[in-house]
Amino acid sequence: MSITDVAERTGLERATARRCLLTLVHLGYATYDGKFFQLTPRVLNLGHSYLAATPLPRLIQPFLEELSRATGESTSAAVLEGTDILYVARASTRRVMSINLGAGARLPAYCTSMGRTLLAALPPEEAQAILERSDIVAYTARTKADKATITTELAVIAAQGFAVIDQELELGLCSIAVPLHNAVGQVVAAINIGAHVARAPTSRMIAHFLPLMRRVQAEVRPLLR
Repeated sequence: MSITDVAERTGLERATARRCLLTLVHLGYATYDGKFFQLTPRVLNLGHSYLAATPLPRLIQPFLEELSRATGESTSAAVLEGTDILYVARASTRRVMSINLGAGARLPAYCTSMGRTLLAALPPEEAQAILERSDIVAYTARTKADKATITTELAVIAAQGFAVIDQELELGLCSIAVPLHNAVGQVVAAINIGAHVARAPTSRMIAHFLPLMRRVQAEVRPLLR
């Protein structure tokens, strides 16, 4: 991106954006060819530092791997970060989305099973504030893409304790998610199982996958502080 591009995207003055970009170049996080700035692989150290210092990814990874073996599907854990979910751990048996998901990947909270699970755990006014800041679009014809419908869905999720997504983010992809509580009952993350609808429609996920996820919930809870 050019200095002008960055200034427009961030809302910073052009001179301020230039100073920030040159600082990133000086620190080795970006390169500059005289016209365009580009990130370097060193930025991955920032995410690695977070993951290395946070116990959740290390703690949850064995549970995700066991859940993946038991179901034959990919499993993930994520936390809420602004209007997105941030993937912190993943056990993948096969690729279920057109994009590659791993630790550090982000997806919109409003149309993902983990995102809706985490939004449903918030006080309603906080969840509404996040929805107001979200860029809500319909990724498929099945996407719930209006705030009123999503708000109703969050109430259902809060009552039943899990969320299912039926091809709302990508055609062919279904997923189910449950929240992870810490020892004092606070929701700190969510886990999900994602699969192609031909292998695991939402009805099968609720009947066969949800009990396994409930067990992980119970086993993880006393370990999270």
